[in-house]
Amino acid sequence: MSAGGLTTSLALIRHGASEWNAAGRIQGASDIPLSATARAAVLTWRVPPEFRDFAWTASPLARARETAALLGGGSATIEPRLTEMHWGQWEGLRLAEIRASLGAVMAEKEARGLDFQPPGGESPRQVQDRLKPWLAALAQAGRPTIAVTHKGVIRAALALATGWDMTARPPAKLDWSCAHLFTLEPKGRLSVARLNVALGPSREQG
Repeated sequence: MSAGGLTTSLALIRHGASEWNAAGRIQGASDIPLSATARAAVLTWRVPPEFRDFAWTASPLARARETAALLGGGSATIEPRLTEMHWGQWEGLRLAEIRASLGAVMAEKEARGLDFQPPGGESPRQVQDRLKPWLAALAQAGRPTIAVTHKGVIRAALALATGWDMTARPPAKLDWSCAHLFTLEPKGRLSVARLNVALGPSREQG
């Protein structure tokens, strides 16, 4: 808890895979459910005992809500600020196809790091801006929490915690089959506690 200057634990878990994940399509804010294969895989995951008394919260998108429920967080609070980064006009497309089509224009866009913004979508910095008030409120409440969310949100949190500007490789390689544990200071400042905390058997990637 954060009372008296203590810190609050926050475990971030990425949702299981969808058919769009398997096809390499950009999902963003599109509400694509878990695939049948991923649903079976999620049932084999195990939340570490150290997280047993954590509160649960989840993105409102179906793939995150269902993942939380299958992991034992059926009463998870739904938090819109945990929604995946919006990719605007590029949702449903494949990143490799966009890069091939736009060439140097896409390379210049991606070089913007935190300020990379798809047409009609949002940037990682904007994701951070919506996360910050939620993180501050979580720190103030002082309740250790598991949040089931998305790759883009977890990357934005890692950047907040480490100062990574997304113009170079990430400071750590994240295993999307794992939980990622962060620490919140009383005013909501985020730091890395332990990345790649095993959830049990490896899950489907994509």
